[in-house]
Amino acid sequence: MEDTYIDSLDPEKLLQCPYDKNHQIRACRFPYHLIKCRKNHPDVANKLATCPFNARHQVPRAEISHHISSCDDKSCIEQDVVNQTRNLGQETLTESTWQCPPCDEDWDKDLWEQTSTPFVWGTANFCGNNSPASNIVMEHKSNLASGMRVPKSLPYVLPWKNNGNAQ
Repeated sequence: MEDTYIDSLDPEKLLQCPYDKNHQIRACRFPYHLIKCRKNHPDVANKLATCPFNARHQVPRAEISHHISSCDDKSCIEQDVVNQTRNLGQETLTESTWQCPPCDEDWDKDLWEQTSTPFVWGTANFCGNNSPASNIVMEHKSNLASGMRVPKSLPYVLPWKNNGNAQ
């Protein structure tokens, strides 16, 4: 049994395609070949069923229940299930001790206490009175050549703006 298992892991081992008996495929390419060949042979694909323990096993539909009861890969899956159930009993969920750090921020309060004027594009912005630079005027800088200005409207109508017309 052990030699069979090791032999099945050999990536260079040639496997026969269940869809076309003339195809001998290396084990490492077999899953990809199955997908491709299944599409090319839908008549044969409809007669075969896929093993729930190993998708490489394509078995005639009439024999699938017998295959499921005797599939070698079934024991691997069953062992995994047994190991998982054992681990569930050993793992104890510890309650989290994480606590939210204290927060000194109050955004609503900050909004009401805000003394500076809100930012408006295209206007001179003055720094707030509490700022050390309270006398400095922030000048609007333009990258346009002198004598040119930014257009006051867009050259097209935005689809979400209907100019006050209800639709």
